[in-house]
Amino acid sequence: MTTPKVETLPATATKDEIMAVINRDGAVILKDVLSPEQVATLNAEIGPYVDATEEGRDDFTGRHTTRTGALVARSAMCREMVMNENIRGAVADFLLPNCEAYQLHLTQVIRIKPGQPEQAIHRDRWAWGKYLQGIEPQLNTIWAATDFTKENGATQVVPGSIDWPDDRVPQPDEIGYAEMSAGSVLIYTGSVFHGGGANKSNGDRAGVNITYTLGWLRQEENQYLSCPPEIAKDFDPELQALLGYAMGSYALGYFTPPLPAGEGPEVVPPEFSLGVKSSGSAFGSAELLEAVSNSGPAEKQA
Repeated sequence: MTTPKVETLPATATKDEIMAVINRDGAVILKDVLSPEQVATLNAEIGPYVDATEEGRDDFTGRHTTRTGALVARSAMCREMVMNENIRGAVADFLLPNCEAYQLHLTQVIRIKPGQPEQAIHRDRWAWGKYLQGIEPQLNTIWAATDFTKENGATQVVPGSIDWPDDRVPQPDEIGYAEMSAGSVLIYTGSVFHGGGANKSNGDRAGVNITYTLGWLRQEENQYLSCPPEIAKDFDPELQALLGYAMGSYALGYFTPPLPAGEGPEVVPPEFSLGVKSSGSAFGSAELLEAVSNSGPAEKQA
């Protein structure tokens, strides 16, 4: 039986080269994006949290799998990974035709331990149920914190499945494996069928799942609680905006500080919570209002 290949590109691949494979297969690997020193730093920063995480309590999350979040708040290296320019270029190309701004959807270390069976094949976009049709809601990454091999649980991927109906079940000869060295990155869409692999080895397989989504959808990991204002206030403004401390569109994301009468504004953008004073606009900027009013999918620019 021939196993489908998950194509691998060099870390220096251009956005167009990455997107050509993504649009065809729904998934691509970028090889050795992080250096061995960066991988070591990553594992040192996240290791104590991963070690303290309990195993899953159902078959889907994995009874021999741990899932550790709040990575932006906990790890400087993870913040660098979230902001990777090459990957964010692909994210912008993929998502901005259908939103004014994209946002961070989740950050999670997935550690598959020995004895974990393969995960059920699924689509990540099912986080919103199966209501969204005809639109791609997210673009995802899994950064290899350890080597990924078929034996230790490399992610199962079904190349070319992005257009399949939701009820199609992949056959064994349609499933490939994201085998890659530590520091490499699997990029995949919310529509491609995939799942964690079975770990038949004697060691852990750990990957960092960082996902981006349309700015008008609810995040899977609530970034405002995982990374509250007292932590986010010291981050780069671009990272703050990715977390959700920025308007997602003209009237998406504002709040009213719950202060005594007359002691505060009534409507401010979310960055106000970080100490950034409002420009005076009740909702979003005039530019956002114009964009929402005048643009549709055919007019949006990536």
